[in-house]
Amino acid sequence: MTDLKAVDPRNLFKDAYLIEGIDMGQCRSIFMDWALGGNLETARDHIQILLDHYGPNNPDHPMTAVLREGVDGTKGKADGRRRTGRRPRWDAESE
Repeated sequence: MTDLKAVDPRNLFKDAYLIEGIDMGQCRSIFMDWALGGNLETARDHIQILLDHYGPNNPDHPMTAVLREGVDGTKGKADGRRRTGRRPRWDAESE
């Protein structure tokens, strides 16, 4: 079992759960700060450890939702469709 202090040595998640009124965007920013400083090979396992520790007591907290997205890989995952505006780029450039 990995120690929580090893997973979150700067207490980013502990502090995030203590911030009253924190929103989803702020939680994602904290999550990215943590992710950029860690090992990507163990990230999913570490996210699960954080979710198991904080999630049960904070099911409606925005950080819990961010951690769930991290475990499930649901946010920001490409679905294969190209994102364009009203018209394709080549059409807009021809004018």
